[in-house]
Amino acid sequence: MTVALSILKNKFGYDAFRVGQEDVVNSLLAGRNVLAVMPTGSGKSLCFQVPALIQGGLTLVVSPLVALMEDQVSALKLAEVAAETLNSSRSYDVNVVTWKKVTAGEIKLLYISPERLMSPRMLKALIKLPVAMIAIDEAHCISRWGPSFRPDYEELEKLRDHFPGVTIAAMTATADDATQKDIMDRLFGGVGEVFVSGFDRPNIRLSVKLRGAWKQQLLQFIAAHKGESGIVYCLSRKKTEETAIFLNTNGIRALPYHAGMDANDRSTHQDIFMTDPSVVMVATIAFGMGIDKPDVRYVFHTNLPSSMEAYYQEIGRAGRDGLPSETLMLYGLDDIRMRRMFIDQEQSAEDHKRREHKRLDQLIAFCETSSWRRQSLLSYFDEQSEVCGNCDVCIDPPTLHDGKIIAANVLSVVEGTGQLFGAVHIVDILFGSNTEKIRKFNHDQLAGYGGGKPFGKDELRSIIRQLVASGFLNLDAVGHGGLNISEKGFKLARGKAEFNYRKEETYFPGEREKQDRKPLSTGLSEADEVLYSMLKVRRLALAQERGVPAYVIFTDKTLVDMAYRKPQSTADFLDVNGVGKSKTDKFSKPFIEVISDYLVE
Repeated sequence: MTVALSILKNKFGYDAFRVGQEDVVNSLLAGRNVLAVMPTGSGKSLCFQVPALIQGGLTLVVSPLVALMEDQVSALKLAEVAAETLNSSRSYDVNVVTWKKVTAGEIKLLYISPERLMSPRMLKALIKLPVAMIAIDEAHCISRWGPSFRPDYEELEKLRDHFPGVTIAAMTATADDATQKDIMDRLFGGVGEVFVSGFDRPNIRLSVKLRGAWKQQLLQFIAAHKGESGIVYCLSRKKTEETAIFLNTNGIRALPYHAGMDANDRSTHQDIFMTDPSVVMVATIAFGMGIDKPDVRYVFHTNLPSSMEAYYQEIGRAGRDGLPSETLMLYGLDDIRMRRMFIDQEQSAEDHKRREHKRLDQLIAFCETSSWRRQSLLSYFDEQSEVCGNCDVCIDPPTLHDGKIIAANVLSVVEGTGQLFGAVHIVDILFGSNTEKIRKFNHDQLAGYGGGKPFGKDELRSIIRQLVASGFLNLDAVGHGGLNISEKGFKLARGKAEFNYRKEETYFPGEREKQDRKPLSTGLSEADEVLYSMLKVRRLALAQERGVPAYVIFTDKTLVDMAYRKPQSTADFLDVNGVGKSKTDKFSKPFIEVISDYLVE
């Protein structure tokens, strides 16, 4: 551990391991297989990078994205770590040179995709080399129990046959108990250690709102993050393209990303996102796996994700540097219907579909919860949380209303229409509308006709959505979104259950909360914020000179500490969080110049 701490300081610039890291490092150095479940941004990579530099031989790092591999190798090289990557974006000649270095024993860490690693030719070549450890990033992709299964990862379960006795490290930010067990069985044959460091990301503000005029909601949200990098998730490719055009039309630089795009265009857009400090990526879930950009300040969902795990993964791309970040998810009844339909149309076993429906139920409950969101999110992963003070429910707690009478009215109309119609028609009946469909089916003769008029259509829609979320009503996802009453709903209709609902607010998060919400700031003084901005400008110039993302030079968190400490010598520079000896040698002079100019001014 003394050697490990020395490497941690000299190569990576940290004085001590974070919570959870040391146990993983010790186990890997002892030759034990490890599954590490650690929050995004908690330093999973260091857990295998440090042991790789201590032990002899070659460490293989399995990574899902070319851009991610390139960025991580660039960062390691700046820290004077012997790291390389073999990937399809590099020319044949470059890959040949890299392979010669690998066979000569000059490389300590080799980053490689699962497809390339498991090709017969690569396996045959690697078996001849002194492979000491294999680290698998985004390890949840190997499990069919998780939300992000990838067939190319499934082949990795053969690694222990090809490399018997070689230590395997599996790293992920998202894995519930069932997924953890599946990963262990597939990669280690069940023999290994599991370290779960917790799932909490307290720097991320959580907000969920009913989708209304969603384009305006999006514009208002991004306006609060002017000049910052963010991700906007959309459900479809078409919506992704249209949203990117909409943002650009409104003066916000945005790029689309989805699986239907040309591969070169996707790669170009991803490269721009990784290097530009203020671009917005508008994407389907095809974007995000393994994204290691630490300064993503916000994630906005225009639609409901597929599950709690998917939601956690997607918001986890924000604030990897530990600085304050914000998320907002919009959802509506049509999202619930679409998600149910997607599950039912899957070519999978019935038990898998039941599990996915249950996962979706838990996400819907999270959306409708009147308790603290962080507590609700973490309880899904069997973790406890106190009041977070950093979610929309904490900042502006909803007022609950007794809904037994209006719920009974809704249920009566649903039953009276034969449990065949969707929310739009049910709301029209409750509101007392005079539509052609109501006249055609004589639904104006129902006892509940017009009984909900005092509530207004918006509130009636909200009440129906909350009845669905609470399990009193079911949504026919396979059909056309028809509502039917559950067993629980019939109990409510008979007065044997309680239903409290919350009134949907029409204000946008940030309008009424402005005075009470925590500022998304660095914690620096106003004067030091100026220095921080100056340091970011210098960092960007240095990154552009080297053709690497800005965070590869230094993360925002390191610049914040630099602005606070104001080092004026190389010795002082070494004390900055995230600054090792090699980066001090390379970059102390240009940054100290900025600090000196600032202090003079």
